[in-house]
Amino acid sequence: MLRFLLIFFIPLTLFSAQIKNFRWSDGDTYLTFLERLHLPAKPLYYNLDADDQKLTEEIRGGVNCQILEDPKKQVQQILIPVNDEIQIHITKDKDDVTFEVIPIISETKRESFTLIIDSSPYNDIIKVTKSTKLAKIFVDAFKNSLNFKNVHKGDKLVMVYDRMYRLGRPFSMPELDVCMMEMGGKQHYVYRFKDDRYYDETGAELEAFLLASPIRNGRITSGFTLKRWHPILHKFRAHLGIDYGARPGTPILAAGNGTVVSCGVTNGYGNLTKVAHSGGYITLYAHQKAFGHGIHKGSIVKQGQVIGFVGTTGLSTGPHLHFGLYKDGRAINPQSVVRLAASRLSGKDKNAFDKMKRGLNTLVNQELKQGTMPNSFLKLEPVCYADANGKQKTNAKAISTSNDDADN
Repeated sequence: MLRFLLIFFIPLTLFSAQIKNFRWSDGDTYLTFLERLHLPAKPLYYNLDADDQKLTEEIRGGVNCQILEDPKKQVQQILIPVNDEIQIHITKDKDDVTFEVIPIISETKRESFTLIIDSSPYNDIIKVTKSTKLAKIFVDAFKNSLNFKNVHKGDKLVMVYDRMYRLGRPFSMPELDVCMMEMGGKQHYVYRFKDDRYYDETGAELEAFLLASPIRNGRITSGFTLKRWHPILHKFRAHLGIDYGARPGTPILAAGNGTVVSCGVTNGYGNLTKVAHSGGYITLYAHQKAFGHGIHKGSIVKQGQVIGFVGTTGLSTGPHLHFGLYKDGRAINPQSVVRLAASRLSGKDKNAFDKMKRGLNTLVNQELKQGTMPNSFLKLEPVCYADANGKQKTNAKAISTSNDDADN
């Protein structure tokens, strides 16, 4: 039966409902969130299947969420983004509560701007765009190829990037397409290729982070996906990592040098370890039988060091390692990053890169001529619908406003 769900917003003047925006706190858990709002944990967590339970553990700190309350301050609906494509939708009607995973209705726009350096690229980007995230991706892009001490007042920079909008506000990290830094009349470029890695003008990779496989000769049993419609269950699924099938007790290796930021027991992922690496990366190792010797929060680990052993703890149907990779809080496909060394493009990839580069260079040159300032974005007052087959539509009233840093 086709079912439409009114998510947000019924015109507020009709029912005097109130929308509350809040950011998910670092360290907060889904269960403590339910307890704080006096919502029943049994139907909203314990009665869920294993995949949905584990999905609640993927909610990241800082993400922008919404609560719809009635005039008596009672919760009616909640939206909690899990990744860039799906969100948890909780509804409450008297004593009846429901949990479901629905698509995030969003729009991606290509944006660009030019600025002349006054103090420093980082500070000037924040001053002009009001976005620390844009400043961060600029620094990440050039950190391995430029000495920022050589940047002087009057130098120029151009950024062209894709930005996602949800409910009329910037959502998640912008994705850099090309950035040009002009220093002393000489132009330096960084490009993002289809593999989501940064390259210079020659096609040489600039990203320094190297990630190895967490299991020797591991057998991949389940791949990565942000959003998938299950045709039998008629619900959305996500698998934010890679599963490696292996015998119980198989050593789990640190995929890169880093610091253990979490090590303990969770409901869905069982024995879980998280390791922070350079460049804003975090790796996740779930369902372990046991932790490695001396592994605890704060431990410094080296790539290839044993940090645990394969098991089937938590919500698991058999011995395996669930391996997750996150960049600035966003789940990304580990297979797109796992490799042995930095690379230089060649063959068909190099030809595709050169074609992409010519198009992006044209955009940069247009920006230099026009001197575009960052566009203000539209704050939307949307009504969003999603049906049981995942089809969706929106209706929104736009209100002009200035840019800010609500990129979540």
